[in-house]
Amino acid sequence: MAHKERHFGGIAGKLNWLRAAVLGANDGIVSIAGLVVGVAGATTSSSEILTAGMAGIVAGAISMAAGEYVSVSSSRDTEMALLEKERAELIEFPVEELAELARLYERRGLSSSTAMQVARELSAHDEFRAHAEAELGIDPERLTDPWHAAGASAASFLVGALIPLIAILVPPASVRIPVAFVSVILALAVTGTVSARVGNAPVHKAVSRVVIGGALAMLVTYGVGALFKVSGV
Repeated sequence: MAHKERHFGGIAGKLNWLRAAVLGANDGIVSIAGLVVGVAGATTSSSEILTAGMAGIVAGAISMAAGEYVSVSSSRDTEMALLEKERAELIEFPVEELAELARLYERRGLSSSTAMQVARELSAHDEFRAHAEAELGIDPERLTDPWHAAGASAASFLVGALIPLIAILVPPASVRIPVAFVSVILALAVTGTVSARVGNAPVHKAVSRVVIGGALAMLVTYGVGALFKVSGV
């Protein structure tokens, strides 16, 4: 049987995107679940619950997108500045930069002669990329697009947020709270499992954290809503 190897370098970026999508969906589930369950604790009006839920979804998706855009843009600006500095140093100090690249490979376990040979061959192929990856840990051809990150964050939040909204609007008023609780817990168990498997972490710990956090959020907001209902506010 032929030996097959799995190379993970090409899918590392996809795993990061998947992890971010799962976390965004998880935020959408918990945020909107807490909101609509809280409103449902104060009123049985489907229109009021829908209005609050939709407002929360729009606000949450915009907030997630804006936050992700700012975060990724700041990171990208820093990376671009570092890359420009490295490009200038390669032009001004080519010999010193080659020696520095060789030293980096020596620290990784190569002999002095082999490290210099590797540094020369990689520099001959693509000098800038070789130095950027070895010295900065940045692939200049794969910088994250802040618009893509913002869109993915908003989309994943929206998908997650629809679960509690639908779960609380579809059932009759008499059972909508229990149905919403069960639906949200199941959804969080799924996102927790996926997140753990993507990150090679213990599944039961990841699931326990998100489920307990989500359940606590719903219990607290439901209690607040019920309190306002009782007080007649």
